[in-house]
Amino acid sequence: MKKILILFFFSSFLLANDVNISKGQAVILEFSKKGLDKIESKSNLDKKDKKQKFMLHPKDDNKVILIFSSSYRKPIKQALVSAFYSDGEVKKIHLLGVEGAYKIERLSVAPSKVKPPKEVQERIRKELKEAKELYSTFTDELLYDGEFILPLNSAITSEFGTARIFNNSLTSYHSGTDFRAKVGTAVRASNSGIVRLAKDRYYAGGSVVIDHGFNIFSQYYHLSEIKVKEGQRVKKGDIIALSGDSGRVTGAHLHFGIFAGGAQVDPMDFIAKFNSLLKESKN
Repeated sequence: MKKILILFFFSSFLLANDVNISKGQAVILEFSKKGLDKIESKSNLDKKDKKQKFMLHPKDDNKVILIFSSSYRKPIKQALVSAFYSDGEVKKIHLLGVEGAYKIERLSVAPSKVKPPKEVQERIRKELKEAKELYSTFTDELLYDGEFILPLNSAITSEFGTARIFNNSLTSYHSGTDFRAKVGTAVRASNSGIVRLAKDRYYAGGSVVIDHGFNIFSQYYHLSEIKVKEGQRVKKGDIIALSGDSGRVTGAHLHFGIFAGGAQVDPMDFIAKFNSLLKESKN
């Protein structure tokens, strides 16, 4: 019976539209709002169908959108997203996972940032748990205001997804985009929302995380000064912090990240896709 079910699951992909999704990236899927009952997904990583939370299209009242992401560390190989309508129609979209082209960097940092001393390991565990709890929350409200902007205008010094080897031993990947910024450069909110985290952390240093609603968060790390508090509402373009060199760094810069659709994703790719959605709706 198990083999029959697996065969049925993957054969159903043949009836759907194909969309490629790279690991560490998100796709924004559009569906008609009229008569829509629910949206479900099933991937090679899931044991059963998952009901997906979708949002109203920001510019088209006749549509909804679903942000679907593939994790960098545990990317999907293939997935099926199905929208069910009251008249019995089912719209299916087949997602094919692809590897993506990412670079490799070798970096030197303080030894304690690679092999943390015992006295800070509990702190690191607590911060990891705090982050998991934060990103598992879902604010059922559109907090953002139109298109996303970059937190500052500067050259990119390290792209998302770069494989990183610290001190020739620790292998990781870059979960955001780094912008050149000397200590004390003003950092602006990429969009409107609510500050969910504003504190110093062991690896990320001075950190601010903003909730933009519907499981979209922006992240600002290695800050020298934080100018907002948790629970505070901010508007797009507000100065929320000053850049710095705190945490695990090789020099001063701003680390900017986006968490959306249940995974850490390439912030530049996400912003381009999201903003394009709004621009197309204006035409």
